[in-house]
Amino acid sequence: MTTNRLARTSGDDWRRVLDLTLRLTQRSVFSEFKGTALGRLWSLINPLATVTVFALIFGVVFRGGVAPGRNSGIDSFALWIGIGVLCWNFLSGGILSGMNALVSNSGLLTKVYFPRQVLVYSAVLALAVDFSFELFVLIIIAMAMGGLGVLLMIPSLILVTVLAAMFSAGLALILSIATVYFRDIAHLWQIFNQVWMYASGVVFSLSMLDDVQNRLFDMGWQINGHPIPITTIFRLNPAEIFLEAYRACLYDFAFPSLPVMSACALWGFIMFAVGMIFFQRHSARIVEEL
Repeated sequence: MTTNRLARTSGDDWRRVLDLTLRLTQRSVFSEFKGTALGRLWSLINPLATVTVFALIFGVVFRGGVAPGRNSGIDSFALWIGIGVLCWNFLSGGILSGMNALVSNSGLLTKVYFPRQVLVYSAVLALAVDFSFELFVLIIIAMAMGGLGVLLMIPSLILVTVLAAMFSAGLALILSIATVYFRDIAHLWQIFNQVWMYASGVVFSLSMLDDVQNRLFDMGWQINGHPIPITTIFRLNPAEIFLEAYRACLYDFAFPSLPVMSACALWGFIMFAVGMIFFQRHSARIVEEL
């Protein structure tokens, strides 16, 4: 009887968390463009503007190069970068929104009790809703440039997005607690975030690092007679793995490789689990600190 009662209580708690998360997400989504003339159309205009800007900068002014898409035949450095920028914005934006969720809603937290983690969940989920519109735009552009094959990648895109959201939410849960106790973390994170972006291959292909690796080796930078494995080090970055999965779907029209998907799943589930455990252990006194 006691076990059944505990199971029902746990189930009720999860349903409450889910209900509050969805309600707060709905509020955020509907209030985001409130009062604007174009409303939700901005979710389509913003990614189009981003891709256009990068098409002008990197497609005309600074011509870069990546190999054409494996199955799509797309040969557009601008689209390749646009995919990286928009997907990076989703990943890093979810972390930033989630980590500030507790401090931003301090007034609400001090007035009424509810599961605090729903603020972080709803912040990430609201961003995921916006990102779904951006993915729609990217799919349309990729389809126009490479054909209908990108439509077969939609299930993979959904899976990668879920895993990326789990990763962002997990890390945001940890950082949200840290931000309550140490407000300087919010400012430090903005600096780290800029470094992290460039370390994630957002605007350059990791294949370009091979030349850097060889040049450093010629200059004497080596480990036991071998070049420093810069490319391998960069691939340990979870953000780079998620971007690689998105680019496989949207640029190559190919399912992400098993190692890439496995890494995405590991990063997503492990970070989310660690974030939940950390939040539960250290969230008891946050109202006093706020």
